[in-house]
Amino acid sequence: MELTPPPYVERYQYHTVKQINLEGKRLYEAPDGSKTPSVTTILGKTKDMTHLNAWKKRVGEEQAQQIVTEAAGVGTAMHNNLERFLIGEERKPGNNLVHVQANKMADQIITNALCDVDEIWGIEQALYYPQMYSGTTDLVGVYKGQPAIMDFKQTNKPKKKEWVEDYYLQLAAYAMAHNAVYGTEIKEGHVFMCSRDLQYQQFDLEPSDFEHWCNEWLKRVEDYYINHHN
Repeated sequence: MELTPPPYVERYQYHTVKQINLEGKRLYEAPDGSKTPSVTTILGKTKDMTHLNAWKKRVGEEQAQQIVTEAAGVGTAMHNNLERFLIGEERKPGNNLVHVQANKMADQIITNALCDVDEIWGIEQALYYPQMYSGTTDLVGVYKGQPAIMDFKQTNKPKKKEWVEDYYLQLAAYAMAHNAVYGTEIKEGHVFMCSRDLQYQQFDLEPSDFEHWCNEWLKRVEDYYINHHN
């Protein structure tokens, strides 16, 4: 059975936020003219790299790069597939192995998660927190009756909750930006994830933890501006 996409509802007049390159840095330019780093840039610069560096050392730099590149390819294909579903276009995986795989992974996210999305407000929606940061969320809308930020992720193998702190920070960051600019009160977010072997996982930022993750995110923003801004 082919599921139908959730209805698109234009609740907000979303502002245009442009991606720009300034001295080799990827920044976003908001309507107020401020040029701010992306959420992913801030997370990347303030991340504890111990585990990642140990992994690169273990598998070798070349192999690590290959794994990362391949994962990015599958991730992009899965995102594109989900986007086509959400805007009501036909999903054509073709015969390319990456796209066939991405289509199966997208199926998992559609049947496990997108069936519970009541309204779509924005797809690949650029958001910004004035003067502080910007970024793009995969989906913003209503999930199981509540306004929420939603992101799609692919993974080579299933992840444990304690490994994915950055996901909660990302969701909190986008919710804060949406609330600040559009006067909403989004207090939850969801990461819909599928692994290569088609195991579905979901990580939920609950309203009860929202403040905690907002505070943790603001610590990372502060760290970025104090120590990594150059």
